[in-house]
Amino acid sequence: MNPSASIPHESNSTSTLPAQEDVLVVKRHHILVRCSHWLNIPLLSGLILSGISIYWSSPVYQHKPDPVTGNFDVAADIGIWICAHVPGQHHYASPPDWIYNHLSLGPGMLAPALRIHWLCAYLFMSNGMAYVAGLIMGKGWRSLLPRRTDFVDVLKMIRYYLGVPFAKLARRAWPHPQFSTKYNALQRAAYFSIPVAGFLSVATGWAIHKPMQLHWLAALFGGFDTARVWHFWLMWVFIFFVVPHVTLVLADGWDTLRSMIVGWSTKVDLSEVIKNDP
Repeated sequence: MNPSASIPHESNSTSTLPAQEDVLVVKRHHILVRCSHWLNIPLLSGLILSGISIYWSSPVYQHKPDPVTGNFDVAADIGIWICAHVPGQHHYASPPDWIYNHLSLGPGMLAPALRIHWLCAYLFMSNGMAYVAGLIMGKGWRSLLPRRTDFVDVLKMIRYYLGVPFAKLARRAWPHPQFSTKYNALQRAAYFSIPVAGFLSVATGWAIHKPMQLHWLAALFGGFDTARVWHFWLMWVFIFFVVPHVTLVLADGWDTLRSMIVGWSTKVDLSEVIKNDP
């Protein structure tokens, strides 16, 4: 058995493995998957920042105008609450604009926000096609397909993650559930949901952009106004995904992060090595 040889794995790649002595390595991610993964960071940031500025001009969630301020925007209500209760924000010049000034390109920026949003949207669609091509060429799509046992396995992983802090405090062993696949069921569900959310974001975006020409598409989402609601909450799917994703990657160690940068990993199950040794 050659310990420096590449080990067959569920996901193959065309990237070249580094020559290292006595280190077992396995291919993880195709170069197109890796590039599109990192490009999603600036693209999604641009989409979210410009999208919230677009939201300012016509909020999805509105209420009857406030009799005192005339405000009807829920986002503005949140900004007013922040300025009233968060230390250091009590003298903020424009409380209704706090959200837009801190989490978007700013209020009153509809025209430039629309241009930036569609620039990022076209790049996001192109990047998504590169990602799919990378999954197909590297055969990584197999790792994302749901399994029949995923529901039970997801519960196992949730139980494991919830129990880790208590196990650390009690200083007792808390074994990680064993899986023979590239991703555990919880990771697979999360990683599978993001391409689906990306596709729906593009579809709802076109339904909003061309509600007359693509009336059939808008109708699929319940009409123009409902498509805007879909589009708004799909943005939160990406936001809610990023925080636990980054946390768990950092918790898992450098090897996981490295595999998405260079495409290979040193985490190889010895039984897999013996099984595939010629």
